[in-house]
Amino acid sequence: MRVDKFLWCVRYFKTRSIATNACKQGKVRLGDEILKPSKEVFPGDKLRVRKNQINYEIEVLDTPKSRVGAKLVNLYIHDITPKEAFEKLDLLKYSKDYYRKKGTGRPTKKDRRDIDDWFENAADEIKKPKEKEDE
Repeated sequence: MRVDKFLWCVRYFKTRSIATNACKQGKVRLGDEILKPSKEVFPGDKLRVRKNQINYEIEVLDTPKSRVGAKLVNLYIHDITPKEAFEKLDLLKYSKDYYRKKGTGRPTKKDRRDIDDWFENAADEIKKPKEKEDE
């Protein structure tokens, strides 16, 4: 079975064209080899799929005849993705959570005070090295 069709059948991608584009962009690998969408997949192959900033590692157990239900996916693949990959994603979500998106409007009072404090601290740090040089 073609790798793009397989990834679509086991619900790693919502559409087959998205799976094909992922293969073309080099996000699907077998070992160190980047797979083309038409590459055949066999039971026992270990695929690495980069999706949503996570490198998923899956082992092919069997190839389905057509797209399978979510409850039956475990019959065809075994997910061997390390837990560290998911922990990194959680940290990334927390780090992005604080920042405001561009175009969200004017800063709030708290944002404005934080900006003013940052400018004051930056100005103080710039002045300190000059005072030491004069001594």
